[in-house]
This record gives sequence, C-alpha cells and structure tokens, in this order.
Amino acid sequence: MKRSLGLLLSLLLIIGVGIAIYLSVQEQMGNRSKITVHGLIGSEKEEFFKDPRVLAALQRLGLTVQVEKAGSRQIATSFDLKLYDFVFTAGMPAAEKIRRDRHLNQFYTPFFTPMTIASWQPIVRLLVNNGMAEDRGGILFFKMAPFLDAVKAQRRWKELADNHDYAVSKNILITSTDVRKSNSAAMYLALASFVANGDNVVQSDADIDRVMPLLEGLFLRQGFTESSTEYPFEDYLVMGMGKSPLIMIYEAQFLHRAAAGDGGITSDMVLLYPEPTLYTKHVLLPLNEAGARLGEALTNDPELQRLAVEHGFRNQNIAYFREFTRQHHITAADTLTNVIDAPSYEVLERMIQRIEQRY
Repeated sequence: MKRSLGLLLSLLLIIGVGIAIYLSVQEQMGNRSKITVHGLIGSEKEEFFKDPRVLAALQRLGLTVQVEKAGSRQIATSFDLKLYDFVFTAGMPAAEKIRRDRHLNQFYTPFFTPMTIASWQPIVRLLVNNGMAEDRGGILFFKMAPFLDAVKAQRRWKELADNHDYAVSKNILITSTDVRKSNSAAMYLALASFVANGDNVVQSDADIDRVMPLLEGLFLRQGFTESSTEYPFEDYLVMGMGKSPLIMIYEAQFLHRAAAGDGGITSDMVLLYPEPTLYTKHVLLPLNEAGARLGEALTNDPELQRLAVEHGFRNQNIAYFREFTRQHHITAADTLTNVIDAPSYEVLERMIQRIEQRY
C-alpha cells in the first residue's frame, strides 16, 4: 500500500510539475505576443484611439497602441518615420508620398469617409434659394459648380437674393484647413479642380494652368488656416455660423459627434454633401511587423470594424452603418453616386506647390 501511495504521489508531482511548466510556457508566449505599437495618425482618428472600447479590443489582440496626431500631409513631409511603427493618414495622396519615399508595398484601408460641408439651417435656406444647394428627401447637397461661379465673381454673402439671415460682406468661401499640411484641404482642392476643369480629372500641366487662377483663391482668400480638421470643426461647434458659414470636414467627424448625444450638434447644424464629392480612404502604412499586426487587426477584427462605424467611419459593413445612423436618428446619405477620383499624386502635388508659392 505504501508503494502504491508513493507511486500516486510521484505521479501527482509529475503532473503538477508538468502543469506548472505548461502554464509558465503559456505565460511567456502570451507576454511575447503582447506588443506596444507607436504611430502617427491624422487628428480625425484621435477619438477612435482614445475610446476605452477600442483600447480593450486591441489589448485582447495583444496590442497596446500609442499615437501622436498631426495633419496627414505633415506626416508625409515633416517627421522622422524611423521612430514609428506605423503611420495612419487620411487620404491616398499623403499615403502615396510616404509609400514611395519609404519604398513600402504593404498598406491597409480599414475604413473611409466622404468629404462633406458643415453648415447651419439659415445658410442652407439661403443657398437653396440661390441655386447652390438642394434638399433631396432630407439629404442636403451642395452644388460645386454654381459655388465656384460665385467665387470666380468674388460675390459676397450680402449680394445673395432673399438674404435675411446672413447679410455680411464676407466673400462666399468654404473654410478649409491648410492645403500644404492637411489631407482634407487637399481633397477639397481635388474635387474643386474636377469641376473647374469641366468635370474632368486634372491630368496635365495645361489643365493645371487653366484651373489654378480660380483654385488659388479658394485657399489664399481664406486668411489663416489650421493644419488639421480637428480645429475648424471645434470652431464650428462652439463659435456659430458667424465665423465660418461653410466648413469642409470629414463626414465621420459630424456623425460621431451627433451620435454622442451631448448637445454638441444642435438642431440648427446640418451636413451637406458636395456634388460631386469624393471619398477619403484612411490608409495605415506599417513600417515594421508590429505596424502590420495593427493593420491586420483594424481591417479584419469584427469588433474593431463595428467600433469604427460608431465613430462615424464607413467600411464594408454597410448594414451596420445603416443601423448606426438609424439608431441615433442621424440623417446621412446611405449611398453616394456622384463620386469622383482625385488627380494622380504627381498632379495634386503640383497644384499644391503652385498654391504654396503664393503664400
């Protein structure tokens, strides 16, 4: 009996040691799979990466993400990217510059958002009455062609017909960010250039020469401009229509704040879709394996994709986007048909450089 008891104790000891070794190995493997990823992001994604639900979902996948924010074009031109694991820009042009400069082949586009214009109900009524906007079943569209005609003629708000709400002497312009630093301004330039070029994508130096006298005024006549869409959108939320009646923003900014239900978006605030418009893809460029692991997670993890929609972004899950807007009683275009392509990276750069020379 003593012999049997000894064998049993030995067996239990062996099993205990085996379990301890297994747990130790599992813990070491778990620790090895947990990494901290450091990157540069456009400011429009800062709230996403600050969301505790996003942080928890990333940690579940073994990822702790640390971010710094900057304008997307600043990311492409003003940072030593050797210090980071990834960059996450807004828009293909900035991403394309980084990809070429760094000779990168891999990239991820976890979500996208259309360019839109934030405004107010009185301004929209004025624009509709003057043929620069149209209400189609509650979805508001901003007509770029008559707007550019007004800019070309240097018309002022007080010159518009039936103007009882905003009879000021300021030029009719859309407030944007600094086209030298920010993707949202570059996308504004891209869609304005299409309309100014007779509804054709600008492709040649001759096209650039033809459209730039008008397009330069869109930016140079604004005065001071910010480097990131975060700042003009915050001004929109707190300063009213007196400062800027029309502001070029990403749709995601407006939808996320409207869904928050914190009173930041009032009943007087509205969203217009430029016609035509274009989509901004949010492009993650991994600079090493850690960055690639984050790109895979943001692109393929269902929870992270759902949380991206809750921050106003669009992705392949159109059903959840519809559910999100319906649940929060948000009026947003379900689909957009009049969507254009931006000029090539080289052409857009040449247009931006022409404006930069005038600053």
